[in-house]
Amino acid sequence: MLGDVNVDANGIRRCKWCGDDPLYQAYHDTEWGVPVWDSRALFEKLILDGFQAGLSWITILKKRDNFIAAFDGFNPEIIARYTPEKIESLMQDKGIVRNKAKILGTITGAQLFLEIEEKEDGFSNLLWNYLDGVPLQNSWTNMAEVPAQTALSQCISKDLKKRGFKFVGPTIVYAFMQAVGMINDHQVDCFRHMEVTSE
Repeated sequence: MLGDVNVDANGIRRCKWCGDDPLYQAYHDTEWGVPVWDSRALFEKLILDGFQAGLSWITILKKRDNFIAAFDGFNPEIIARYTPEKIESLMQDKGIVRNKAKILGTITGAQLFLEIEEKEDGFSNLLWNYLDGVPLQNSWTNMAEVPAQTALSQCISKDLKKRGFKFVGPTIVYAFMQAVGMINDHQVDCFRHMEVTSE
């Protein structure tokens, strides 16, 4: 039985949320749900998900290249040392979301990231240890079944907030977990559902 998916002209079945926007489809087909193990890449995605708060992901996706350029490739060592002048230049950058609280939260996040990398087991291990390094595999047939947050995302959110990270509420954390493949939330009738299990 065909679930709640989009079927394109070539008969390819995708999760309904990506619609027919080519950029969104490419993101869905190549990135979303693929396990990410690199600490810096995880940091970048967490920050971008934080910038998404109150907006749609497609808005951030369209500006992602601008974000990467503006935030020095999301290199935490550089971001952690941003000056007031750099902050002001970011506030003038029309290519990104100009939200001072989120910009300051990014700087704080970079500083915390460096602490975790230096004094603990690393940022990637901090996150993946919640799952013992094994992505959760869900079997949704309908978008309405997918939760906005879970007990696990609430737990990770609480940990990150306690450490001082900003814009890491349980809903943002759940979206982050979906995006970086900690959870496989591709719908069962989506062509990527089985593929991401082996990536």
